[in-house]
Formats: sequence, structure tokens, C-alpha cells
Amino acid sequence: MKFADFVSTEAIQADLVAEDKDGVIREMVQSLLDAGGVQEEEFESIIKAILKREELGSTGIGRGVAVPHTKHPSVDRLVGTVAVSREGVDFQSLDGEKVHLFFLLISPPDRPGDHLRALENISRQLRNDTFCRFLKQSKSADDIRQLLEEADNNQFGA
Repeated sequence: MKFADFVSTEAIQADLVAEDKDGVIREMVQSLLDAGGVQEEEFESIIKAILKREELGSTGIGRGVAVPHTKHPSVDRLVGTVAVSREGVDFQSLDGEKVHLFFLLISPPDRPGDHLRALENISRQLRNDTFCRFLKQSKSADDIRQLLEEADNNQFGA
């Protein structure tokens, strides 16, 4: 699975303003709503589901990265977005570091394979230091889109 299969490019954010976990999740789901990736009447329900998943353990996986995600019946296919925080956010990460790179995923409950393949792709790409460094340095959503495309084309050797 590639980023192009699930990232809503219109929802990509190069400069998150949120300063805490709830704010980041709300801002990213709002960007998906604005891009038509989720339905307005499901907005609060999706946020609640993501926060409930966070209660099980932070999706801040370390090295400045978090992958908040949930399964939700309102989506009929895997949808996601990417955001960068210049300042970094305390996301209760496993390593205690602030998070700068966020990948948010929402998938239908009946498609667990897609969810897992997307998580695998994200974690594989994020093991590449060059990819992470360029992503953190992105100045615009277009920069991020281009990086995701290059990652999909294996230009980082991941």
C-alpha cells in the first residue's frame, strides 16, 4: 500500500497550530472534513474514537512521530492525512519526546487489512531518516505531497 492509496492530499497540513494531543486530533480531523474525507455529522464521533484509542496507549511511537488512528463505521474506505508541527507537541510519546510528524488514519471496521497495510507503510517509511528529516523541513502542503509521492516511488530506499 502506498501513501497515495489513503492520504487525502487536500487535507495535508504543513504547519499545525494545535499545542496539545486533543487539539492536534481535532485539527487533523477538521482538515479531513474540509477536504470531504469525513462527514460533518460524524466529526465528534470520529474524534472521540481516536481519543479512545489513545487511552489504550499513545500512538506517539517515538522519534518525533505519532500515528493517531481508529476504525469508524462512517467511512467506506481508508482515509488519512499528514501534518507537521514546527514547535512539536507533547503527545505522551513512548520516548517522551515532542512530536513533529503526524499521520492520522481512519478506516472502516470491516477492512482491518487496509488499516494494517497503511500502518506498515507509514512505519517502514518513517524508519528512513532522510524521509523524516525532509518531512520535518517541509514548508508547504505541496512539499509534503511531493515527499509522499517520492516515498511511494521508493526514492528514499525504504
